[in-house]
Amino acid sequence: MLYADLTRDRANDGGISKMPTHAKDLTDDAMAQIARLREQVETITRENVSPAMREAAHDAAAAVRVRADELAGQVRKLPLTSILVAAAVGFLLGRVGR
Repeated sequence: MLYADLTRDRANDGGISKMPTHAKDLTDDAMAQIARLREQVETITRENVSPAMREAAHDAAAAVRVRADELAGQVRKLPLTSILVAAAVGFLLGRVGR
């Protein structure tokens, strides 16, 4: 059967008038499914990703703390060398930044 024949048959039996309601139902159903999927993604994120991110941030902060303590120890041990290195790095960054 051709598309034109189907359209004519639907128009004759009132199918055209039912189409907007059917389209609205499909849209509402799709929106409900999207809302459910969004809730599932949020739940998975909250239960799995957030703890992993928290742990990674904690590990990174601990590593930075350890490195900062090591650097502070070096500065206390060799203050003049530390000043010279800091001045050289500042000078180089200043030259690169121009």
